[in-house]
Amino acid sequence: MALEAASIPLDTPAPEARRTLTAAGLNHALHDGYTDLIYILLPVWQSEFGLGYAALALLRTLYSGVMALLQIPATRLAQRFGTRAILLLGTLLSACGYALAGASGGLLGLCAALAVGGAGSSTQHPLCSAMVSRAYGRAARGPLGTYNFAGDLGKASLPLLAGFLLTVVDWRATLWMVAGLGLLVAAALGLLLPRAPSIAGATPGNEPQKPRPARSTGTSANAANAGTGGFWLLVAIGMLDNAARPAFLLYLPFLLKAKGAALTTVGLALSLVFIGGALGKAAFGWLGARLGVTRTVLMTEVATALGIVGVVLLPLAPALVLLPPLGMMLNGTSSVLYGTVPELAPDGRVERAFGIFYTCTLGGSALAMPLLFGPLGDMFGPAWAAMGSAVTALAVVPVMLALAPRLAGTGRSA
Repeated sequence: MALEAASIPLDTPAPEARRTLTAAGLNHALHDGYTDLIYILLPVWQSEFGLGYAALALLRTLYSGVMALLQIPATRLAQRFGTRAILLLGTLLSACGYALAGASGGLLGLCAALAVGGAGSSTQHPLCSAMVSRAYGRAARGPLGTYNFAGDLGKASLPLLAGFLLTVVDWRATLWMVAGLGLLVAAALGLLLPRAPSIAGATPGNEPQKPRPARSTGTSANAANAGTGGFWLLVAIGMLDNAARPAFLLYLPFLLKAKGAALTTVGLALSLVFIGGALGKAAFGWLGARLGVTRTVLMTEVATALGIVGVVLLPLAPALVLLPPLGMMLNGTSSVLYGTVPELAPDGRVERAFGIFYTCTLGGSALAMPLLFGPLGDMFGPAWAAMGSAVTALAVVPVMLALAPRLAGTGRSA
């Protein structure tokens, strides 16, 4: 039975839609903060365990890779047990993952804990994105940008918090405190998320006894016009975009340390990137609706590549100044891409399309980190490996130009 039928209908009252957006945004902030908190810990773990860049990339991949692998299974679990239950369980599991990481006695235990945390975070993206999309219908592009903005607030806050805590306590105690924050967010979700969608005939498992198609948002017609190939071109763009970002962030702490930055400065630098990313996701979600997907994506990817080159070549102070606008471009593309998923979803199956999109984009990034960008760092050093992430961003340009004609039917290509 399709999960779309269990989603919030398009005639949901505005207050309930805002409540859905609030819950989704809070959950996104925590899980994205959990995911990117790892970057500031990489230099600490390198010193603690004597790891090379490929091994550090693998640590990063353990979290994001498991998260990507379980996106579609998470949607299937939501079909059976309900979106609310799976989102709550995922948040608790991620918090437990960080608690276990703090309690781990060695590298193997740390790896297992990161995998547990990634499994918990796998529930968040497809289910929350689909909830917001269904709640707002045709007007979902802006709220999806807001939802992504909330994620970047978490990315900006948690690394900064961790950078401060690492100057006071060791990294294990820092992770225990971060895990406690996850428990608080899980409690808040329990209050905000409805126990069942307001659909006639819904069962306690959040699945209606009779599937009824959601009212058209135009996605089915647009998908028919664009063709299934348009969706897969969008997925390819998402994979390249999502590979460039973590590849650059993997090496940013080491680039800054080579310029003379202390660990607290590295935490501040990551926060500057993520604050810029938060603004970018909020702004470019709306900008994409006005300028069009093609123009917006081309602008952000070219600017991303130029910004990465600038951070590599500039001294510490100007590099720090460049980080917020680079963060805007580095993260802004994703809001445009997320907002286009419902328009190109094959057969109008939005939840399935989001699950595939997140699985492929996060999975591609997870594979690229240890197989490509990690070895690049070991062979050529952080600077040249970061340059490789700039080339990856530029690789989006020809794929976007191939997608543009398929977007003509949706009115978004201009």
